[in-house]
Amino acid sequence: MNNLDPRDELVTHLPALRAFALSLTRNRASADDMMQDTVLKAWTNMDKFEPGTNMRAWLFTILRNNFYTSRRKLNREVADVDNAFSDTLAVKPDHDGRLQMMDFKHAFDLLPDEQREALILVGASGFTYDEAAETCGVAPGTIKSRVNRARAKLTELLKLEEDEAMELTDTATTAVVGNIEVPSR
Repeated sequence: MNNLDPRDELVTHLPALRAFALSLTRNRASADDMMQDTVLKAWTNMDKFEPGTNMRAWLFTILRNNFYTSRRKLNREVADVDNAFSDTLAVKPDHDGRLQMMDFKHAFDLLPDEQREALILVGASGFTYDEAAETCGVAPGTIKSRVNRARAKLTELLKLEEDEAMELTDTATTAVVGNIEVPSR
């Protein structure tokens, strides 16, 4: 059981929450706005948070709901055709591997929102299938299916063979592509 005051605990989840916002919006300014809205909603509704439950999942659910609400309001998606925004999110790999970060990022951006979201939650953020399912408001089997389809699509897009060794840039990317766990959060 966590002894932190919920408002203090909220602050500990901000880096992971921002990473999730960036993965959904693919735009730093939009991610920052989404983060601000999420933190404001969480802070003002802290009385609705049940102590002893998963604060991280609660925050991710608020952020996810904000994202999809804003998407519905837009009626159409604004494309980042020249990659002006997404290119600013790139991190140069420390080494030259078969799977370059830009190739991965491009392939990852081609996935449907639901699959990308499932991979971020289960692969990069370390959520269990049950936690991710709760965050997304779907059954655990749905999350498993989305993760499996997304990993298969990434393998296809990146032209990787099943028995082919991959040199990846970080443990989060490895967790997204492969069926491994990310180190504890």
